[in-house]
Amino acid sequence: MGQTWIKDIRTWQAPNYEDDGVGLLAEALREVTPVGGQIGIADQMESHVRMPLSDLKTLEAGLETRVLKSDECITRHLRMIKSEAEIDKIRFAARIADRAFDRLSEIAQIGVPLSGVFRSFQALCLDEGADWVPYLAGAADQGGYGDVISPATEKALAQGDVLMLDTGLVWDGYFCDFDRNFSVGFPSTAVEQAHRKLIDAAAAGREAAKPGAAISDLFHAMNAVTNPDGQSMEAGRLGHGLGMQLTEWPSIIAVDHTSLVPGMVLTLEPSVKLQNGKIMVHEENIVIRDGGAEYLSAPQDRQIRIL
Repeated sequence: MGQTWIKDIRTWQAPNYEDDGVGLLAEALREVTPVGGQIGIADQMESHVRMPLSDLKTLEAGLETRVLKSDECITRHLRMIKSEAEIDKIRFAARIADRAFDRLSEIAQIGVPLSGVFRSFQALCLDEGADWVPYLAGAADQGGYGDVISPATEKALAQGDVLMLDTGLVWDGYFCDFDRNFSVGFPSTAVEQAHRKLIDAAAAGREAAKPGAAISDLFHAMNAVTNPDGQSMEAGRLGHGLGMQLTEWPSIIAVDHTSLVPGMVLTLEPSVKLQNGKIMVHEENIVIRDGGAEYLSAPQDRQIRIL
């Protein structure tokens, strides 16, 4: 901490069972806030107080006449717009994941358990330069998969499986978050068609992602491709903000009308349902620019990758 630009650094011997830094925090806040003043604290979705409830109560008492209140989403709005330095970090993280995905054939073959693929893919990400891999989801099954959040099993990859890996790796404090689908052996016609539809949906979302548009416009653009009749599946969130957290505000849902502005980094995550009850999902990372959206992840071709 002493190597940063911050010079006022107050420390205590931790852990202190009587006062684990709360007194120091209250003292600092009293110094910079007038008597009777208000102190904003992020209190909406995607925010965390990050202290025990008892400490929060102690802090409020130590502020005397000063009051903790909602920051009215100031923090959220500031974090939604990334600087060029932040965008560069997210792009760099995405390039690490791109390189790891390009090497998947080194670790994923017929007979390899999905759990082994998960462990080895995290190693690939680290080998390509990730600082750590706090998030990895995925699935593998015949002609699609049933869900994308279950833990990896010991079931071995088999001919006809569709393998999906979704990684949220970190580089220098910033996340990327996108997935890729792979066919184990040549894909069926249904899988090929579903994959092309996913890519087209993500492209439609990117095309709609222009300054002045609403987040809901992206939802409707992607959902119109993957679910034109509104009956094939119940679409949930089709993407979200991205930055120092894996998921940030806003969410790409039909009722979010947040206006897009340059510097916002988002994921595009359409999904489709196949006739056999299986699903497939696809995800890309973009940043909003004056002339439209720029890909931060290398966009996937319409043709599904084959292992």
